[in-house]
Amino acid sequence: MNIKVLGSGCANCVRLEANVKEALAATGIADATVEKVTDYAEIAAHGIMSTPGLVVDGVVVVSGRVPAADEVAAFLAAAR
Repeated sequence: MNIKVLGSGCANCVRLEANVKEALAATGIADATVEKVTDYAEIAAHGIMSTPGLVVDGVVVVSGRVPAADEVAAFLAAAR
C-alpha cells in the first residue's frame, strides 16, 4: 500500500501525517509506505487544489481537510 500525504508542510499537513501513522498502527497494516509530498507540481498533478491531501494507492481520498485517525483507518481498510 502506497500512501501519500500532500502538502506544504503546514501544521495541518503534519497532523494528517500523524493521523495516518496512528491509523496504520491501529489497523495493523505493516506493508504500507507513507510518503510526504511537498512539490506543488506533483500535488497539482493529483488534482489537489486545497491541502492537505491524502492519496491511497493512487486514489485521492480526501483534500482540504484533516480527517481523524479513525476516518483514515476506514479509508485504508477500503483500499485493501
